[in-house]
Amino acid sequence: MSESKKKGGESSSVDPKLLEILVCPLTKTVLEYDATRQELISRAANLAYPIRDGIPIMLPDEARKLD
Repeated sequence: MSESKKKGGESSSVDPKLLEILVCPLTKTVLEYDATRQELISRAANLAYPIRDGIPIMLPDEARKLD
């Protein structure tokens, strides 16, 4: 499994239809998908929500603060 991610398989690990409907749980604004870091970026909240095993973790406590 990790080999496919190393070879660029991460971009196909998240359903594109799911990405279209997800919004930031704090601001309700659109998210940007960062395939390289496997994160969903909320510019309004200044947070990056991780994607683990193809599942977006939409918990503010789990999000990384952006610089």
